[in-house]
Amino acid sequence: GKETEKAKDRCEKATMKLHMLHNQYVLALKGAQLHQHQYYDTTLPLLLDSLQKMQEEMIKALKGILDEYSEITSLVTEEIVNVHKEIQTSVEQIDPNSEYNDFIDTHRSSEVVEQEIEFDTSLLEENENLQANEIMWNNLTAESLQVMLKTVIEELMQTQQTLLSKEELVLELEKKIEESSKTCEKKSDIVLLLSQKQALEELKQTVQQLRCSEAKFAAQKELLEQKVQENDGKEPPPVVNYEEDARSVTSMDKKDKVSRFDTIRHSIAGIIRSPKSMLGSSSFFDVISTTEKPLAEQDWYHGAIPRIEAQELLKQQGDFLVRESHGKPGEYVLSVFSDGQRRHFIIQYADNQYRFEGTGFPTIPQLIEHHYTTKQVITKKSGVVLLNPVVKDKKWVLNHEDVTLGELLGKGNFGEVYKGTLKDKTPVAVKTCKEDLPQELKIKFLSEARILKQYDHPNIVKLIGVCTQRQPIYIVMELVPGGDFLSFLRKKKDELKTKQLVKFSLDAASGMAYLESKNCIHRDLAARNCLVGESNILKISDFGMSRQEDDGVYSSSGLKQIPIKWTAPEALNYGRYTSESDVWSFGILLWETFSLGVCPYPGMTNQQAREQVEKG
Repeated sequence: GKETEKAKDRCEKATMKLHMLHNQYVLALKGAQLHQHQYYDTTLPLLLDSLQKMQEEMIKALKGILDEYSEITSLVTEEIVNVHKEIQTSVEQIDPNSEYNDFIDTHRSSEVVEQEIEFDTSLLEENENLQANEIMWNNLTAESLQVMLKTVIEELMQTQQTLLSKEELVLELEKKIEESSKTCEKKSDIVLLLSQKQALEELKQTVQQLRCSEAKFAAQKELLEQKVQENDGKEPPPVVNYEEDARSVTSMDKKDKVSRFDTIRHSIAGIIRSPKSMLGSSSFFDVISTTEKPLAEQDWYHGAIPRIEAQELLKQQGDFLVRESHGKPGEYVLSVFSDGQRRHFIIQYADNQYRFEGTGFPTIPQLIEHHYTTKQVITKKSGVVLLNPVVKDKKWVLNHEDVTLGELLGKGNFGEVYKGTLKDKTPVAVKTCKEDLPQELKIKFLSEARILKQYDHPNIVKLIGVCTQRQPIYIVMELVPGGDFLSFLRKKKDELKTKQLVKFSLDAASGMAYLESKNCIHRDLAARNCLVGESNILKISDFGMSRQEDDGVYSSSGLKQIPIKWTAPEALNYGRYTSESDVWSFGILLWETFSLGVCPYPGMTNQQAREQVEKG
């Protein structure tokens, strides 16, 4: 019945994952064995030889300097002649090749016995179908083995190409050093070659590491090729025969199977998570975050970031991330770079299962891990395969639980602004985004955070982080205690002196000059969008309308709300915004400052003010 089919499906998934992990374990073991052998036989001796050689080269250079010094020393008395002879004798006795012999003998360490890296056969005690050091080829692994082989071949070819170029560099540098040494006019000139000789030794180390990687990939390729060629043209054998195993499985049996599977999974994960130098740099051996973590804690989950921002993060073939849909909160999207295009796939949810078009899983992390590890296509039509998880920038990521909202400070264009505190009791300002806003406005809301991430200046309000893991979205910024500049001017107008007003103007100019250096056009500079911090430091805020353009020019086809009295004529007439139009707004800000908060063009409507400006 239906339960039997579900049980078969679960069994097949678990078996496929087990066999996949087994194959990865066998390949990882092979790589680790070869790496250890190369390390003790070649890499470590070469490193020690390089260190000794560089010390000897420095002694040789020092000898040349001392020798030259002894030759040019003035000989005016018998006493100095004797001293000179002693110096000459001492210099001649310096032998760079034997200088460190005593040091090496004194500090020599005992020979390290190379440890055996063997297959842990205890993992197979209750799994009769698996064999130690044998790649498993069956109906569950045949397709993935082809993908593994292709990946290893690509890694091997790339390593060989890099190795060839590095070997050529070694030969070129050796030739250059040899030619330079022939042109040395004085013995002390040898010291000028030390940096080149050190670079040569470092290159040789790199070459050796590449040879080690080449040997590992070649061995792994041989293992996979042998298994694939052995079965070329054959039909992959089934792993589980359901007819022979028709008896029901008790809950105790299920727990045993889960625990056995976990034992193997954790054992293999321990090897796969070893340093990359042990297993090679192939992304095939890198394991993404464990599926036990909730979605919000997965490194490849970026929360409710805009589609355009997700696309900017996807740069190479197979790059992928998961995000929450802006248009439909609660719906999740997989974004992937494939064949030169950014593709977006809605993660379907039905019958308590997440899927694309094939097998369903109870959680999104399990679904993503399945497609990532097995290299199964997302959809047959697209042929998209997940290769590289794009990790979120944790510097700016906050969870909603990290922020406690306090009193309401005011209302912005997109939602309320609250005073808040972080877990470490740091006071912050929290901008919230209304959940029912259209998608394009939510994107504009987050654009302020995207811009502020790049800036660090005392007169620009600082971004602390963003909460995008769920709705409503938060932008968390430093709390500037003095509030907005316009209210400050009106409230303190009887106390403010001209000197302080000039200082406010200088702060604003400094902040705007910094923005111009970053090709940022603010577009909404006004007293209401500046904040007054401690020690009366003015900070520019509210980057909701800001744009960062490479050429410093932004053209708008029309904004619903334009601050007419603060906007330059060319921006009003032609939608052309530049740093020069920000300078116009800065002039209006100066008027607000020295009028102590009076509205520009007093007594005029927006239309009247615009007409008067047009008339000059």
